[in-house]
Amino acid sequence: MQDSARVRLLDLILNATHDAIVAVDAAGRIFVFNPSAEKILGMKAKDAIGAHVRDVIATTRLDEVLATGVAELNQRQTVGETEIVTNRVPVRDESGKVVGAVAVFRDLTEVKKLAEEITNLREVQSFLTAIIGATQDAISVADANGNGLIINQAYTRLTGLTEKDVIGKPATVDIAEGPSMHMQVLRTRQPVKNVPMRVGPMRRQVVVSVDPVFVGDELKGSVGVIRDVSEIIRLTEELDRMKKIVRQLEAKYTFDEVVSVNPLVSQAVEQARRVASTTATVLLRGESGTGKELFAHAIHSASPRRNKPFVRVNCAALSESLLESELFGYVEGAFTGARRGGRKGLFEEAEGGSLFLDEVGVMTLPLQASLLRVLQEKEIVRVGDSKPTPVDVRVIAATNVPLEQLVAEGKFREDLYYRLNVIPIFIPPLRQRTDDLPLLCDRLIKKLNQEYGRSVESVSPEVMEVFKAYRWPGNVRELENVLGRAMMNMKFQDTVIMLEHLPPMAIDGDRFGKPGSRDGGPPWLSPGFSTTSLKDAVSNAERHAILSALKKTQNNKTKAARLLGISVRSLYNKLERYGIEEEEDPVS
Repeated sequence: MQDSARVRLLDLILNATHDAIVAVDAAGRIFVFNPSAEKILGMKAKDAIGAHVRDVIATTRLDEVLATGVAELNQRQTVGETEIVTNRVPVRDESGKVVGAVAVFRDLTEVKKLAEEITNLREVQSFLTAIIGATQDAISVADANGNGLIINQAYTRLTGLTEKDVIGKPATVDIAEGPSMHMQVLRTRQPVKNVPMRVGPMRRQVVVSVDPVFVGDELKGSVGVIRDVSEIIRLTEELDRMKKIVRQLEAKYTFDEVVSVNPLVSQAVEQARRVASTTATVLLRGESGTGKELFAHAIHSASPRRNKPFVRVNCAALSESLLESELFGYVEGAFTGARRGGRKGLFEEAEGGSLFLDEVGVMTLPLQASLLRVLQEKEIVRVGDSKPTPVDVRVIAATNVPLEQLVAEGKFREDLYYRLNVIPIFIPPLRQRTDDLPLLCDRLIKKLNQEYGRSVESVSPEVMEVFKAYRWPGNVRELENVLGRAMMNMKFQDTVIMLEHLPPMAIDGDRFGKPGSRDGGPPWLSPGFSTTSLKDAVSNAERHAILSALKKTQNNKTKAARLLGISVRSLYNKLERYGIEEEEDPVS
């Protein structure tokens, strides 16, 4: 490089330097005076260069450095009203002779400001470290490259990993199951909330929320909050178990839960309210899914027995022997597997309260005799015992089959029929109360919103017209099912249920609903299905299911009944009803 080029480069460097630089020759005359020196000293370079340094800077000591040849470092100096910190050093030639001196200095107020900022940053860092360490949530911080930067003690307690295991290591080091949320946030620059994962050697169940950390527009890293949910899950499961027990012993609904403007329903509610204050046996009648259990709960809640147990049992869900022992209890040794010391039955559990017997029409004749004894004598006899036990229980029964027909066929005791039918309350099917559909849809949508985490507001007028034209063989239960399935077909941001959201529904041959729905549907929702053939279709489907179960179990009635979820006695009744002979080959 030529000398002129070097001089030019040196000038550029000196002019670009942030620190002020003043250089003098052996005579003390200034030959370097850069822009930073102009700014601090308030003088132009053209006025300073060539002048003696003491004429420009009265308090200078560069002439002393020239005389002594000794450097003066980190010296504080006042120049006019400005305080500076300066380094003064001699400049020597090849022989060691002092041929000049240079002062490099900076405004001390700027240095103080930087020092204060550093102090403040350290204080903030101390506060943040204390806050992060004190919080009970586990915290993990990663840098922009996804490596561990900070963890707190709660993190170590939760995962079992220490700073040595995590700091400077990839953010995946603590993950036992699931992707790294730190890496996802750093990749997408978007936060994530409440993601379930397992972390640490013990595979602890946690939920993780991670946010990106920006300084200006630059992504500097991410911070994650990790919450242990294993204990919450255990407590929730325990609470669910307790709720199942409590649900059997208390009523959940009142008459306020009955939403209707239909006069038939209003008549049923008024009748139920009047009978609630008495001890009379109530028989709730109506098709499956009309709300008989809701009425049973409401009657108990409105009765003087409201603070006593409310026990419910589905008679169709238990076999004959199990239903008998569940209702009346048993003594020790009554049968193989009987609990030591015996067990109370549901009648005794409901002492002073109400017992709801759902689907009472499927009871066998021996069980009907035992129930009649309770209603007449107010006492029960445990299985395997001969001593009666008095009970004070109000019976609320329900049936979806005509008991009069069963009495005529000899399948239901006439005397028990009259004992149960003291106060019959008929709950109309949904097809007879279509004016209630808007109210029911509103109530069910609110319930399903809570269950599914949605924000659906209503159904469209076109959907309501379809609902009013449909016969609803499954009644309110089916309506809830259709609304729930429609919600699953909606986009998350949709708020109104439209025709295209509905599962397959057919009305007089015209098909409505989402084509190709994966959840299919019962026969009465098939395209082209005629509403007048509902009874035959249900019978055919039931007969088909029975034959299929018999084929799978090689005609073993007990196993077939268990497979179908009904009692053996109910199976035999259905075999007789559909004319299925024992030797008939059960083919599908």
